[in-house]
Amino acid sequence: MGFKKSVEMQTTMAELNKPNAIGVRHLQALLMFLGIVFGYFLRVNMSAAIVPMTQPTAGAPYYDWDPSTKSLILSSFFWGYVVAQLPSGLLAKRFGAKIVLAIATGIAAIITIFHPLAVNNGDWQLLCTLRVFVGLTQGVVYPCLHTLLAKWAPRTERGFLTTSVYSGAQFGTAIILATSGVIFDSEALGWPGIFYISGGIALAWSVLFLYFGADTPAASKSISIAEREYIESLTGSGTNSQVLAVPWKSLFTSLPFYGLIAAHCGFTWGFYTLLTEMPTYMSSVLHLDVKANALLSALPYFVMWVLCLIVSPTSDWLINRNILNITVARKLFNTIGQWVPMLCLIGVAYMTEEEKTLAIALLTIGVGFNAASFCGYLVNHMDLSPNFAGPMMGVTNGFSNLMSICAPLVVGAIVENEEDPNEWRIVFFITAGVYLLCNSLFLIFGKATVQPWNDQTVTSSTRSLQKKSDEELDNTPTSSAWTIDSKVA
Repeated sequence: MGFKKSVEMQTTMAELNKPNAIGVRHLQALLMFLGIVFGYFLRVNMSAAIVPMTQPTAGAPYYDWDPSTKSLILSSFFWGYVVAQLPSGLLAKRFGAKIVLAIATGIAAIITIFHPLAVNNGDWQLLCTLRVFVGLTQGVVYPCLHTLLAKWAPRTERGFLTTSVYSGAQFGTAIILATSGVIFDSEALGWPGIFYISGGIALAWSVLFLYFGADTPAASKSISIAEREYIESLTGSGTNSQVLAVPWKSLFTSLPFYGLIAAHCGFTWGFYTLLTEMPTYMSSVLHLDVKANALLSALPYFVMWVLCLIVSPTSDWLINRNILNITVARKLFNTIGQWVPMLCLIGVAYMTEEEKTLAIALLTIGVGFNAASFCGYLVNHMDLSPNFAGPMMGVTNGFSNLMSICAPLVVGAIVENEEDPNEWRIVFFITAGVYLLCNSLFLIFGKATVQPWNDQTVTSSTRSLQKKSDEELDNTPTSSAWTIDSKVA
């Protein structure tokens, strides 16, 4: 109990010295938010463009690709994305997440600008090749951001800052889908314009981040001493975690880590099934035109972004008010984020063109409530191990994005007639089943306390004390559950 008391005292002192004004940590979070916004421009542009690319329109070429070919194109991004996960987490620890993320985004942006030229000269095969390379470079995003957030986000602000940064995925998706209809209808740009615009913006961000970004508070040239000490006391970012070897054996013998993998896989299967296939579903089954399709495809992701900004402070409030401990909060919000969409997809499975309004409403609610998962599995890496959050994200994101490869291919195998709602029903049922299974595993095995292998330099006696404290925390109010995280400092 003495260890626990000292940890609580350390957190209380840090909170008393908390800087009041918006600080450098918020500016870093904004840069990271914009990075993931523009990264999703590069990721989602193909999901939007695949519709006009395969329909005859004035002023732009089109291609007579069958559904299986379109599924290959949409899944090819994830072939490279999966391969990059583990190496990118290790590269972020070795060279710094800032430079890895900035350079990779710049390369992806340049490749994206050449997409129209590639498809005009090499058809879908060359386009797939470029998408693999975009996926390879974009695979660094989540491991690098997790590495940065583990150093920049004090645990008492972790839910809000982390969710605010990662909500850029939904904001970026909503913006690129909403504006795509206008771009596609433009005589000057047509569908190639979405690749030129998204590539150019992402390239500009990479230069900006190289100049203004920082790996840690200590590496920032503009941070105050008070803010730096506040962040370091609540993250452990003042210690040199880069010298610690990743405890792979401990990771892969940890049941909470396997629960985290399951939760991540469930979210990714559902999210990317809808992300890659919703424009096609709305066009082929609900028979919406390009502009209406673009706006309505964007609507669920705009709702998800708004909900991200609501659920994250709600989660922090429930924890900091001692209403829920961290483990219960993570499981509750992850369940909301996966089982509400599960129920919505079951409903959508029975919708027809005549019920398009209800179908769109259910899709919007389902995708929107995915936001709650961001206060569940997405911050759980930092709960379990702030020192190895980046490599852990690489592993879980790698496993989960095998789902990203499989999901469009499964859709392509099932949906032979894109206008048949019965075939889409099977797709929605499979996705609902994945949500059910994966979140159940997280409920059974998940935890949100720092694991003993986070700090390999502690003594065996301290490990025993940490383990005892963690066991106590699962049955105590949330203030203690928050404060135990400071043992990594």
